[in-house]
Amino acid sequence: MTVFDELAETNGDNEWKDWLSKILDLKIEIATFVASRCRRGQVTEIVGYLKGSFNLGLHVRFDAGPDAVIRFPKPGHTAFRDEKVANEVRFMQYLSETTPIPVPQVINWGRTEESPYQLGPFIIMDYIRGTRLSTVLKQPTQSKDEDVILSPNVDNAMLDKVYDQIASFLLQLYQSNFNLIGAITRDPVLKTWSVTSRPLTYNMNELATVAFYPTDKFPTEPFASARAYFQDLADEHTTHLWTQRNLATDPEDAWKRYVARHRFEQLIPKYCTDDAGPYTLFCDDLQPSNMLIDEETLEITAVLDSESTNVTPAQFAYDPPWWLLLLGPDMWLERYTMAEFLARYEPRMEQFLQALERVEGGPRFGGEQPLALMRESWATGRFWFNYAARTSFDIDAVYWAALSERDPAGTELLHDKEARELMRPFTEMKMEQLTAYKKECTAYFS
Repeated sequence: MTVFDELAETNGDNEWKDWLSKILDLKIEIATFVASRCRRGQVTEIVGYLKGSFNLGLHVRFDAGPDAVIRFPKPGHTAFRDEKVANEVRFMQYLSETTPIPVPQVINWGRTEESPYQLGPFIIMDYIRGTRLSTVLKQPTQSKDEDVILSPNVDNAMLDKVYDQIASFLLQLYQSNFNLIGAITRDPVLKTWSVTSRPLTYNMNELATVAFYPTDKFPTEPFASARAYFQDLADEHTTHLWTQRNLATDPEDAWKRYVARHRFEQLIPKYCTDDAGPYTLFCDDLQPSNMLIDEETLEITAVLDSESTNVTPAQFAYDPPWWLLLLGPDMWLERYTMAEFLARYEPRMEQFLQALERVEGGPRFGGEQPLALMRESWATGRFWFNYAARTSFDIDAVYWAALSERDPAGTELLHDKEARELMRPFTEMKMEQLTAYKKECTAYFS
């Protein structure tokens, strides 16, 4: 896994802390604002705060109606906040209108200029009781700093019931068909949904907040083909390679990263399986840590935090879920080994595919069911290509651990003397960047 730019990360943390102090000072005023938008009577209690990686919620109780939550994206940790909130609200409305997937009811929402004291865009929604599904499934830990990993002793009957529900959610999303790649909007007159703006992704947020990525390089409009979208993602990886100053630790590391990102671009024709669409909704963050479950009935009661949802190439939706071990494959590759990952992942993948087979019954896609396409994705390595496509911070590790063995040209390039000589200016530039970065860090943190 690539390290973040420590200066960018510190700037973001400082912005977040300054904003949090305002939230704490204004909690009464915020609760009163929520009451004015909910019409559930007077506020009787500010129950507490709901903290996530990218959002902060305030849980409010009333005397004449159910509890509600106002949720703000955290400045410093979240980029393009108004756009993010608008996209998420529209997706939640889409799910409510077209699927039985359980999402909180959106009571009210607004952009920064509509928020109390200009604190930022907000969503006010019903408070849903439940336990994080990841908490129920994880192996016991001694401290909050330990990795959240699926318990090897998890009850299979319980996991089957959970998998059946999530498989049903995914099949609902599979049935969405759009002719462009990007974020969706509902036409107020025709009452139809279509793609009208650029995709706003998790990767874009990370690059903008912890890498000093030049945000004017991000896309500005939807994409008409999968090939064009993958090319944009490849360009994103390349721009990141050249601009994050502490990306490479030494010349050999710089060269390996260059090869990985260069070869990723060359692999697009091999792994881009359906250029013309139709395209489908995909939520990269639809995982147990963003789901609530009733521990007695094992029913999933809410799907939360869906801000990174876009219409994407359908092949993303035809991958086995990356989160089946709770800890993502990028973290396994960093902290463990590929062999350890596969030994744990593949049995759970088979269990999930069996759940998908049980609940499958929706429309066919290209003459094949999603079950068959998921098996194909895993067998061909497309799973790893798609995963690398979505994360600039992990593409290098994923390429060398999972894609290079299917791409002999990468290894040949790595050991080609003439090619290495041509790359000397690049590696020298990265080392000059690293020297300047370290000097700036020393001055900043001393």
